[in-house]
Amino acid sequence: MKLIVGLGNPGKDYENTRHNMGWMAIDSYCKEYGIEMHLEPKFQGLMAQIKVNGEKAILLKPVTYMNLSGESVIKVVNFYKIDINDILVFSDDLDSPFGRVRVRSKGSDGGHNGHKNITAHLGSNEYKRVKIGIDRSENISVIDWVLKKYTKDELEKLTSVFEKTNELINEFINGTDFDKIKSKYSM
Repeated sequence: MKLIVGLGNPGKDYENTRHNMGWMAIDSYCKEYGIEMHLEPKFQGLMAQIKVNGEKAILLKPVTYMNLSGESVIKVVNFYKIDINDILVFSDDLDSPFGRVRVRSKGSDGGHNGHKNITAHLGSNEYKRVKIGIDRSENISVIDWVLKKYTKDELEKLTSVFEKTNELINEFINGTDFDKIKSKYSM
């Protein structure tokens, strides 16, 4: 079973903010395939169990707030006995140009508190990740920038990014070699 996690923050105030890029990627996938997520208090997240070509997967959006994302992830991992190699986490990437997709087999948290907390709870940074660029503002503090809402133009540009991440999710669930996924979808 695969676990696909989208990092973000719950609530209207955080909807369509840069830091919610992971949630937005999962939402795009759900919208394309008519999937409904439901709050699962036991796992502190919005979840859906799906099958793609017979392969099972869980979609998860932790509702713990970004800095405590690992609390939700570890509960799902332990309950469903998910191998670390079967975890894929989507997040924003402050150090990449807007809309750039970086697919990684593992890595440091890069200062991202969501990844930092997941790594702490898993006891490893060996999980797979997709980081989507949100750029960085020279004039706005990091905290204000990541919580800034996207413009209408930016949201339109993300449509093509999410078309690719939707395909990426399907390939991951179907067990496509991850090096092939990295070379195909990193842009």
